[in-house]
Amino acid sequence: MNIRDLEYIIAVSEEQHFGKAAKKCNVSQPALSGQIRKLEDYIGVTLFERTSRSVKTTAIGEDIIVKAKQLVSLSDEIFDMAQNSKDPLSGPFKLGMITTIAPYLSPLILSSIRQQLPKVSLTLVEGLTTDLEKAVAEGELDGAITATSPIPTQLNDNPLYDEPFWIALPKFHKLASRRSIDLSEIDPKELLLLADGHCLRDQILDICHTNEGINHTNTRQTSLGTLLALVEAGDGVTLVPALTKPAANNAHGTIVICPERSGTAGRRVRLISRASFPRTELLNNLASTIRTNLPTDLVQIVG
Repeated sequence: MNIRDLEYIIAVSEEQHFGKAAKKCNVSQPALSGQIRKLEDYIGVTLFERTSRSVKTTAIGEDIIVKAKQLVSLSDEIFDMAQNSKDPLSGPFKLGMITTIAPYLSPLILSSIRQQLPKVSLTLVEGLTTDLEKAVAEGELDGAITATSPIPTQLNDNPLYDEPFWIALPKFHKLASRRSIDLSEIDPKELLLLADGHCLRDQILDICHTNEGINHTNTRQTSLGTLLALVEAGDGVTLVPALTKPAANNAHGTIVICPERSGTAGRRVRLISRASFPRTELLNNLASTIRTNLPTDLVQIVG
């Protein structure tokens, strides 16, 4: 068994087609098929159910491929460790961001990252927390910016900032003239939420758990930006992270963003990475650059 064999079975599991997998791995289909057969014979289990029309990964195959991805990732990290020991602040870096952070944090930090880390080729990937955590754990991403403690145990957690939640409501709303708003004053039936899968939704529900009727809130399969447009249209109110405030004010002139009275509603934003990731110096520089470029009137720097 070698790394090449693992790359072959990963490609077949992803493509569900031997021909496409062979093309992805830059080998002939007979060579790839034969090598996988040898691997199956060696470990004594069938990884793929083959028919003339389809390829399906077996149950044990699924479990083995999870481990294979981890081993391939570690192999890549060994190579990266050797290469980056020459210059850890250079080379590609794939950074994930959750969808309720990316549009608002990216404009604040990207120019400075390019200036402070000119040899780093940064690729941004936007997604949901669970997807980003999985991608970091499996080595598909080098790090991610999220707003909940990471679940996979092999991930490190580097706190960046604490971000309060503000209340967004239409300009003509009865509470719009308040300097601050207590959560108990919000009618749960007016509350607009993102769909399941967004950690912001779960955080808001947790904050508002004492509000009677919270189960009747209005859930939308949309982005935070579109949710603000719905607020502007008078469809309801919502809680938004503080970094959303400048963008909301610029794009939606009829929205009012009010502080939440207790000051306790909010989230901690952090940079997560694999504990085994070899470019620690780059992670620390990236975190420092992010902290330096945050508006301290909206968020509190941590770490």
